Amino acid sequence: MAQYKVPVMAGDGIGPEVIAEGKKVLDAAAEVHGFDMEWIDYPHGADHYLATGELISEDILRELEQYRVIYLGAVGDDRVKPGVLEKGILLAMRFHFDQYINLRPVKLLEGVWTPLKDKGPKDIDFTVVRENTEDFYIGIGGSTKKRASTHELDIIRKLYKVKFDLDIDSDSDEIAYQIGMISREGTERVIRYAFELAQTSRGHLSSVDKANVLTDIYGLWRRIFEEVAADYIDVKTDFNYVDAITMWFVKNPEWFDIVVTPNMFGDIITDLGAMIQGGLGFAPGGNINPDGTSMFEPIHGSAPKYKGMNMANPIATIWAGSMLLERLGEKEAADTVVNAIERNIKEGKVKTRDMGGSSSTSDVGDNIARIIREA
Repeated sequence: MAQYKVPVMAGDGIGPEVIAEGKKVLDAAAEVHGFDMEWIDYPHGADHYLATGELISEDILRELEQYRVIYLGAVGDDRVKPGVLEKGILLAMRFHFDQYINLRPVKLLEGVWTPLKDKGPKDIDFTVVRENTEDFYIGIGGSTKKRASTHELDIIRKLYKVKFDLDIDSDSDEIAYQIGMISREGTERVIRYAFELAQTSRGHLSSVDKANVLTDIYGLWRRIFEEVAADYIDVKTDFNYVDAITMWFVKNPEWFDIVVTPNMFGDIITDLGAMIQGGLGFAPGGNINPDGTSMFEPIHGSAPKYKGMNMANPIATIWAGSMLLERLGEKEAADTVVNAIERNIKEGKVKTRDMGGSSSTSDVGDNIARIIREA
């Protein structure tokens, strides 16, 4: 019997509650499909940080390198300054493990309400491939007041190292700046991944940029897309400015199959994707390194005001668990989980408050696990 060891960081707020249901459902799928899940719990999150001052250490990151997948609940807590936990834990893992792909299925399940009039599951079924380590999220920037100053800014990745030496002479009262950067290496690998995915889907890849205004950074993105496209002549392609694609997601979501996007734009459009597929409670995500350690999580936050109330929708976390199983090579079990989620929704008897019901988080997990075992 195959046994998979999976590190779990339940995290903050509703994280432990939704992760508990994800583990419950994946255990049921493992039982039915003849393998075993061994969960290895890590305490990292707000409580751990407040008690120890540690976000996530280099030793822990090196320890986690031995695993193929990580299951994450949510990170964020009102007791900690915004961004500290997110940058110190979540982004630290993304960068350390070089999880350069953020994978977001935008799929409306049967029985889920969408705000888009006259659209249904056949219309809303695409995947966003977001570059996950570059662009304006590299964390390089600063501010200065009315004076001359010099700033040295370093970007260190497994692919490359870049150093910016900035001489700033300003007579403004105060300026702030943020540097966005993409590399040929980083851009080409995520675009190539998206083309490969399109070949296994409906053969259509849409690129997102803003090359008409940010001509240098996204001009390079577009140029590399065109170069890679020459290797995939069987894939239909198109270009979309980011402002336009938000319109088309709402008006004609059926146009899209696989969408590839730089980091910042991907962050924006996947929240819109979550809404048209029914809300954040139905939005799973994966941070993927095809050759290393990947991490799976719901894209919603920790919602600390609902902590301990057993009322959060766990479906996004359970669905992220399905993606985790697929990454482990258990595709049949992964499909079983998604089918059970959809059957639970269709039956309409066990629903959390956001779905118009009164069931608890654990009720939903119990019912989906039951469906898997009885199928």
